[in-house]
Amino acid sequence: MLVLYKVTEIPGKTIITCHGVVSGSTVRAKHAGRDIMASIKNIFGGELAGYTELLSESRDQAIERMQEQAKQMGANAIVNVRFSTSSVAAGAAEIYVYGTAVTVE
Repeated sequence: MLVLYKVTEIPGKTIITCHGVVSGSTVRAKHAGRDIMASIKNIFGGELAGYTELLSESRDQAIERMQEQAKQMGANAIVNVRFSTSSVAAGAAEIYVYGTAVTVE
């Protein structure tokens, strides 16, 4: 199991090997049904639950892809994890996650 850390050092652990940068991403498009519900929520207010779910699924998929890359390098942890988002087309966005794959003891 790979462990993700948002810091560059892990208290109580020693980084013995730095494998390099790993990343994962996914591009997702909005669903017409979610857009309709979002428009209604914009009028009355409240959480856009459909979009929250979409972003959560996207984040999880990007993390899984990054972890798989780190495992292939022989890492057992990823430090300095960061997320980024960007619009890549009308109605579509990318979730990108990256960090440094390391082996800790």
